[in-house]
Amino acid sequence: MKTHLTQEFAGSTAAKEAQAIIGKCVHCGFCNATCPTYQLLGDELDGPRGRIYLIKQVLEGGSATRSTQLHLDRCLTCLNCETTCPSGVKYGHLVDIGRAIVDARVARPPSERATRWFLREGLTSALFGAALRLGQALRPLLPSVLKNKIPRRARAHAALESSSRPRKIVMLQGCVQPSMMPNINAAAVRVLAAAGIETVFAHGTGCCGALRTHLGDQEAGRNDMRRNVDAWMPLIASGECFAIVSSASACTLAIKEYGHALAGDANYAKDAALISSLARDLSELLPELTAALKARQRRGPRLAFHSPCTLQHGQHLRGGVEKHLRELGFDLEVPGSESHLCCGSAGAYSILQPLLATQLRDRKLENIIKCDPQVIVSANIGCIQHLQSGTPIPVRHWIEVLDDSLS
Repeated sequence: MKTHLTQEFAGSTAAKEAQAIIGKCVHCGFCNATCPTYQLLGDELDGPRGRIYLIKQVLEGGSATRSTQLHLDRCLTCLNCETTCPSGVKYGHLVDIGRAIVDARVARPPSERATRWFLREGLTSALFGAALRLGQALRPLLPSVLKNKIPRRARAHAALESSSRPRKIVMLQGCVQPSMMPNINAAAVRVLAAAGIETVFAHGTGCCGALRTHLGDQEAGRNDMRRNVDAWMPLIASGECFAIVSSASACTLAIKEYGHALAGDANYAKDAALISSLARDLSELLPELTAALKARQRRGPRLAFHSPCTLQHGQHLRGGVEKHLRELGFDLEVPGSESHLCCGSAGAYSILQPLLATQLRDRKLENIIKCDPQVIVSANIGCIQHLQSGTPIPVRHWIEVLDDSLS
């Protein structure tokens, strides 16, 4: 599928990248078969193939309308279509470019602009923790649409400390996770320490950059990435840490994309590429954890595993969590149907597209519950919180369950 850039876009690096990506598309439609929004809505323009045509149309001089914007907004960026695509189309990169071009041409309603600004700035603010505690105090009085987004107060957890070990990793704490679910990182520190790996937290890091990028402020997202690169490079250059790890699969995917996102920045391209090459999802350390902890394992509750899209489609890490937790003695099942489909969380998607997100959540839970789990486990805070809002069954990060088994 060829596209011919108009003069307006001919000099744009992003548009040229979009042109190259569109050029690989062969219009087969395999992607629609695994697209969650196409499955729900049945509209060609709410599937990857239709969205590619919308972006192509704009690049070739067609009008960008509010309808174009809405169809692009409805995309979860779950990347299931990339897993399915026989031509290797990098749809995730394309839709980010398309959204930025359309947003520059189509003004959003004031309420949408305000919501997106609040999400970009509020969720990444140093005041987020205080605001969350206030929301938790007022939770019983809030309408259900807000109550579902505010987790109950987290249980007491140990401080993020890691005694000296011969091997070290640097861990990204993330922007909302330390306040919303602090035990995830604390559990990771304890489990890694038990396996002989010390955890280091670099001063000055924050959001991985994905939130602002996917909400349309790509330059601010790149600034988040630059800040993190500056904080991590001294630890990497000195040889102190052998990997950069996140316990949130969405953040790990974002870090693995730093090299691509900052490829055009002469001051950061080399360091960003190095950071991306050293990025590891926490689950990628499971082979080491399994080898070190196998003799200490204990059988825990019956588990059902939900693999986040950022883990299985973004990072192409499939089956590792299930395999190694079973080797450690856990009774774990994976839903037999639709385990590849998104749960509807997708970062801020569940807030911006609540009706679609809720339908996807309930569809996902319907399949998970067939496993009759006592606990649902996942690998990303967004999925965990979103699924928990629709079920009384505890939803936790797999590292917390492993941590419990060692105590």
